Amino acid sequence: MSLSSSLPFYGESLDVATFWATFVLWQGSELFLNAKRRSRSRESRQDQGSFRLLAVFLSAAFSLDFACALLLPRLTIPSPRIAFAVGICCVLGGTVLRWYAVATLGRYFTVDVTSEISQPVIDVGPYRLVRHPAYAGMLLTLFGFALALGNWAGLFAMLVLPAAAFAYRITVEEAALLSTLGEPYARYMRRTWRLIPYLI
Repeated sequence: MSLSSSLPFYGESLDVATFWATFVLWQGSELFLNAKRRSRSRESRQDQGSFRLLAVFLSAAFSLDFACALLLPRLTIPSPRIAFAVGICCVLGGTVLRWYAVATLGRYFTVDVTSEISQPVIDVGPYRLVRHPAYAGMLLTLFGFALALGNWAGLFAMLVLPAAAFAYRITVEEAALLSTLGEPYARYMRRTWRLIPYLI
């Protein structure tokens, strides 16, 4: 059984091409960030293994999502073509949100958790209401890929595993920022949401 014939869009060439083009675009952008936005100073890193955990959980989530699409056709999401279209839109929207957050943080964005004493509290753009818009964008992207693949079990795996990894990473990151930036960041935390305004 080929992957394209088992996906919810039934192997139609345009849809398959759209899915893989979107995947390559997203993966390329993440590889670029990983190559260009690592902390240069090992002494300033406060990552506590969260980057590695996130990479492992993301790999596992994608593997499970593809496996579910292949092996569990009975759990296909209804209206698969609508789910596919909405999913691709979520992938693109999540990628745009992530890069907007990266651009807003500028040189202070790194893929490993680090903080500097001279770092200001950024509270403009997507950071005005949400403390972690780059992670929110990533989660929206992952949700989109799961929708596009169109399997309930895969969607569950794609939400639960990355969410667990991000929960740990956010805890580590906020502790690092609090220890470095102090009360200004504490005040910022009290008036903002972690990922979704008025919800989480």
